[in-house]
Amino acid sequence: MAAHLPRLLEMSGATATTAIAAAALMGPAQVAARLFEFGVLKRLHPLVSTRLALLMHPAGAAVVGMFGAPAAAAFALLHGAGNGLLTISRGTLPLALFGPAGYGLRTGIIVAPARIATAAAPLLFGLLLNAMGMGALLISGGLSLAALASLALLRIQPAGAPT
Repeated sequence: MAAHLPRLLEMSGATATTAIAAAALMGPAQVAARLFEFGVLKRLHPLVSTRLALLMHPAGAAVVGMFGAPAAAAFALLHGAGNGLLTISRGTLPLALFGPAGYGLRTGIIVAPARIATAAAPLLFGLLLNAMGMGALLISGGLSLAALASLALLRIQPAGAPT
């Protein structure tokens, strides 16, 4: 997404200057979300922050889809914050769900497909933008919502409860 964000925002009707300025907000949003995780969300189960993270991109897509260019900054902030929280969740969620035994191997198995997808994502999203324009956000938002739906099937176990 980051590689195509200015172009995407221009497709929403933003000027090049507005698109670049809005895209520049993505990094600070990632950092702010991580600080929020360490300060506020650390008291909650990692499933909660992961679910919140997965909602942020579709929320941003909906806002920019409804309001166009005036919502460019809101999209960048929401997408960036979600991305920042997901960075933390990639490490904390497997540990919370499966425990420390075999953590390295288990995490490696979980992230291997994600690494392949991450490598292909800029090309695939660029092709989607060419083919669908702003409609590409329907696909990316839908993927986030599908991931959220799969996490909705998981329940938070009380501390010490058998899994």
